[in-house]
Formats: sequence, structure tokens, C-alpha cells
Amino acid sequence: MQIQSVNMYDAETLKQTLIIEVEGDPHKVKEEIEAYHPFVNVVAVYDIVFEGLAVEGKVEQLAELGSIEQVKTFHQVQTYQTLPQDTANADVAEKMDPAEPIPYDLNSTDFTGKNVKVGVIDTGIDYNHPDLQDNYQGGYDLVDFDEDPMETTPEEGHPTAHGTHVAGIIAGNGEINGVAPDADIYSYRALGPGGSGSSVQVLAAIEKAIEDEMDIINLSLGNEVNVPDYPTSMAVNRASELGIIVVIANGNSGPDAWTVGSPATADQSVSVGASTTPQKEPVLADTFEETEIPLIETAGAPPWELDQSYQLVDMDNMEQGQSLHGKIALTRRKEIPFFELALQAENMGAEGLIIYNSEPGPLQASVENNRQPVNIPVASIQKEEGEWLQSQINQGPYFIDSVQKDALLTIAPFSSRGPVAVQWAIKPDISAPGSAIWSTVPGGYQAMDGTSMASPHVAGAFAVLKEAHPDWTNKQLIGALKTTAQPFEEKDTRLNGTTQGMGLMQLDEAVDPSAIIYDPQLEFGKLNHYQEEFTETVTIENRTDKTQTYHFETPERKDGLVWSLPQTFTIQPKEKKEITIKLSMNRDRLEEGVHEDWLTLQAEEENYTLPYIIVNQEADQPKTAGFEFYLEPFEDAEYKYQFYLTEFVKSIDVSLYHPETLLFERKLLEETELEEGEHEGVLTREEAGAPGYYLALITVELEGGEFEQVETMIFIE
Repeated sequence: MQIQSVNMYDAETLKQTLIIEVEGDPHKVKEEIEAYHPFVNVVAVYDIVFEGLAVEGKVEQLAELGSIEQVKTFHQVQTYQTLPQDTANADVAEKMDPAEPIPYDLNSTDFTGKNVKVGVIDTGIDYNHPDLQDNYQGGYDLVDFDEDPMETTPEEGHPTAHGTHVAGIIAGNGEINGVAPDADIYSYRALGPGGSGSSVQVLAAIEKAIEDEMDIINLSLGNEVNVPDYPTSMAVNRASELGIIVVIANGNSGPDAWTVGSPATADQSVSVGASTTPQKEPVLADTFEETEIPLIETAGAPPWELDQSYQLVDMDNMEQGQSLHGKIALTRRKEIPFFELALQAENMGAEGLIIYNSEPGPLQASVENNRQPVNIPVASIQKEEGEWLQSQINQGPYFIDSVQKDALLTIAPFSSRGPVAVQWAIKPDISAPGSAIWSTVPGGYQAMDGTSMASPHVAGAFAVLKEAHPDWTNKQLIGALKTTAQPFEEKDTRLNGTTQGMGLMQLDEAVDPSAIIYDPQLEFGKLNHYQEEFTETVTIENRTDKTQTYHFETPERKDGLVWSLPQTFTIQPKEKKEITIKLSMNRDRLEEGVHEDWLTLQAEEENYTLPYIIVNQEADQPKTAGFEFYLEPFEDAEYKYQFYLTEFVKSIDVSLYHPETLLFERKLLEETELEEGEHEGVLTREEAGAPGYYLALITVELEGGEFEQVETMIFIE
């Protein structure tokens, strides 16, 4: 546990506000502060998801609190941040065409989330936005410690827009409609200027949302610590136990595995991955040759919206005076700037220009320049594709179709993947649209990418489901949304559960499901012995008015795995049945590592899919995460460090390198024989060494003698 500086000063009184964590009853600590530290003001007391207090006073007065026995260590590093991908500049709000279906329309039901309370733990909300002001019902600012959770303005620091964007996706009600346009929105500002904040601010925001009796909490934030028992993950589980549905962005560190971070790692959270959205992408199509060539649109040119057959002409071998009117020009990449090639094609009357690469690989081109705008669409293709088109042109007049093709709907590349280390859990739980999502921002509307945008779609969906079924338990609501999700497939192969969760949410189907499968993700654990049998129990609820018969399809045979699945079984109308699934595994016959696939449960009229995961002996998960190093407030002579290990290690070594030359500077610390879990320690100023920014190389030696290394930047004050 920690004491958290929130770095908030009153310029006139030179006062600072801190959140401190204590051991034991925080109310007794409050009494001691009031009795023996009269110049320190206790702003708030926290006792639900963690034990602590928010206090205000002058620096020298707050420093005296270190003498209180129950007060624990200081923690000054800001570790949580918003998770958007850059689609548009967050400082510039753009007015868009309100006729567009924004945000991505997922709710065609008659339910709107009316009277459901949704808490947004984020950067604050612009509650004056015309699309949000009717739904905004209040909240709290855990950065400034007041009841005004407005987004950070330019006058206060680096301005933010993230929380407003998230709120609009949930419950925008104006020129755009959110998923639940009549839900009640509450804002809990835990992230300050620039969209960053501390774990304790997030914990305090969760606690305040619990006190305010939220039905649903959305956290579009996170860090990169992939473990299930990090403090914020445990707080999320506590909120869930108290009856709140907690929806969390899975992170934007994909497409690699093991990239989901806390608090999305919490086993009782609903963590959300990001999918692409239905969009058109330009391609050249030769139907006779059955060939399609995708076009990469060029920055600085109009969008490629050509949609008919055109003659394709080699601009590099044209006769003098020849016109390109009504045609598409093709040229090879040269030393000539792209914009000059574009202007040349435009001056010759071309409808568009295609530039093919002069070397293997894709070509990212731009025609932006300070001379004059380019008024025709420009796109690039790869070398092999350009040479193929060139060969077609050489055979005589060549026509090809320029068409707008539906882009593949799938998981966005940036979306973080599971599984969760240590517990081998499948995360995300579900997926929702997260690419190019238009929503509210201070002063207007804007597009953003990220699981930050996917998560509020699911939070809004739960508000709709809760209005539709006020008598359902949270487990029923979560089960309904998971059960009805549609898994993604690519090239006839279903993506892994740790990539997509249960699949893309289908809100309309979830409102009236034929069945609800509780906890449908099958997480069998880790195989350590020669032969083991694992058991998972699944509860199935028949929501129809007639008896339903179910059976599992026989899984594809895999050496080393033997399934024991129930035979055909029936469930009466509106009844539940508990089903036991057994999996026997042989260590030596099964390849070492992570194994994932899907089981199919067939009903009389539809099928249901259940993802499963099993780890044989070892997995390639990161062995260390969350290394932090910082100077403790009021303790000028001491630095604190902490890190998390996902398994036992023989040793850990942290060495410092110059961030530019990468030359070795010195060893910061070394420890041996460390167990799985969180570790922390203290270094003096002398032990920390010379101040400055450093590249820290963290090397762990594993029990088998292997080594793993990760890098991070640290600052010594």
C-alpha cells in the first residue's frame, strides 16, 4: 500500500493535497490527525477498496504525518493513463455531419438506459456539452478534490478530452446518440492534465463511485502490469462483489500476446477489446484475372472515392502532349517528390494517381507541401503489384475497376491481447467497436481510436440491458452479453479467445437471448505433472418457453488432450443446469506452451461457442512488469523502487544506460532468490547515483538458467 501525492497546490496558501494509505482503521488515523496535527485538513476517508485518507496542508505540515505509526510508504509515480490511439488532434474539436451514425450504432432496441447510473472514471467530463448536459448528474474530482469534475482546461495544464469522448459513446443525447442515450452519467476525475494519474487516485475514484451507488463503472484507462492481483485489479473485484458491473478497456499494446494490463486483468471485470468498424477501402479489381489490389491512400490528397472502370496509363512512358483525361495514371517511385508527381498527373487531366514502390514492401506516401494543394486522389501499392499492372498495360489498352470494398471486420491491430499471467485467464471478455469512433469532446466532436472507445460501448450496452431487465442479476446481464457475442473469423479460422474474448457484442440479441451461459470462458489452468485431469463447471439457463435439448460437438482430436463432455441433455423452460466439462492432458504428448481453441454447444435452433485455454508446463509470459523508481515525498534521502514478478526468479539486475549513446553507466540494484508477487525496496541518494534520465535494462535470471530482459526509462531527481 502507498501514500500518493497528487501534486495539487494552492498557489496562495502553498498547500498541497495528498492521498495517504494507512494500515488499520483510517478513521482512527483521522482522529489522530485532527488531535495532533490541527493544521492538516482531512478531505476524505476511504475504507471500502483500500484504507486511506485525502489530506491537505503545507508541505512541512504534511511531512509530519510520517511520524504516525499507521501511515505507510509514499508513492509519487503516475502510472495510469488514458488509452486512445491518435486519430485526430485531441486539442482540436471538429464539427462533423450529424447525419452520420455516430458513434457506431449498436442499439436498435426500444431501451435507452433510462434511470441507470453509469460512472465514468477518467479525465473528467465537459458537462456543458449540449449532447451531455441533460444526462450529467454529478460526480467528484479526485485530482483537485472538489465536486467539479470538469476536463482539464488549457489554463490548468495540458488539456484533456478523453472522458468527454467516452461519456458521449455511453450516453450522448443530442446531435449524436450514445448506446444508452437516457442513462445517468456521473464523472469521477482520476486523471489530470495530459490524461495521467496515479493508482491511488483510481482507487479513490472507484471507492467514491461505490459510495454513490453506481450501477456500472467504466474505466478506459490502465497500465502495462499483466497480473491479476495488482491493487487496482483487486479494487475492481471488490466493486463487483458489491454489485457494480465494472467495464474496463483491455489496452492498446497489441497485437502481441500478454499485453493486457491492470485493471483489465481483474477476474471479475468485463474487459473489452477493440474491433474495427464497417468501412469502405479502395481497391483495384481485375475481374477477368480475378485479381484485387488494395490501395493505400496518400496523406495530403483527397480521399480515393473513384468507383467505376478506368483506363490505366503508364505516366512514365507517355508521349509528349498525350492527355490523361478520364484516366488513372500509374508511376514508379522515383527521386522526384510525391507531390510533384501528383501535380504532374493532375495537370495532365488524370482522375487519380497510383505510385508503386521501387523496393519490396508497402509504401506510405504523402503529397503534403507548401506550394499548392493536390486536387486528385493519390494512392500507393507495392512493387510486385505495380510491376504486374505495368505488364498488363504493355499488352495494350488496359482497363481496371476502381471499387469501394467493405473492409474486413475484425479485431483492431492495436487491441491488447491476453492471457493474464499467473492465472492464465482469457482476456478480453468481449469486443466492441474501437476504430475511428466519433463522439463528443469539449467544443464539438472528434474521432478517436482505442479500446478506450470500445469499453464505453459495452458500458452503455449494460445500461440498456439493465433497463430492459431490472430483475436480472449482474451475472445474468454479463452472461447474456457474452453468450450472444459473435466470434470473429479470418480465412475460415476463428480467432483465439485471448484475442477477442467471446467476440463482437450483439446488443439486440442480448436483450432477448435464447440462453445464457454463465462464465463461458473455460480456463483450465497450468499442467505441471505427467498426467492431469482438469474440470470446469458451466451453468446454462434456458430462456425460452419450451424445453431445449443441447449437446457438445466432438472437438477436433489433438494429441495429448482427451475430453469428457456431457452427452445430450435437456433444460426446462426458464431453468438452469450445471454442466461439468473434463479435460485430461498428457504432458509429454502435448506441445509445451499455451493452447487455445473453442468448444461448440449445439441447441435445437442455434449454436454457442466457448473459448478455452490450457498451459502445458511453461508459457512465454513476461516474467517481470511494472518497474517503478522515484523519490519519496518529504524523504529527500530515499528513493523507492517496486516491481512485479510472475514467477520465481534466481536473480534480478537493474543496470542503467545513457538514453542516447546507450553506453553502460552503472548498476542500480541487484537482488536474488525472489518469489512470485510484488517487491519493493529503498535506495539512498548515494546508492541511486547521479541524477538524470536513464534507460534501465532489467534482467531476470529464471530458475532454469534462462534470461529475460525488458527496458524502461527512469528519472533520478
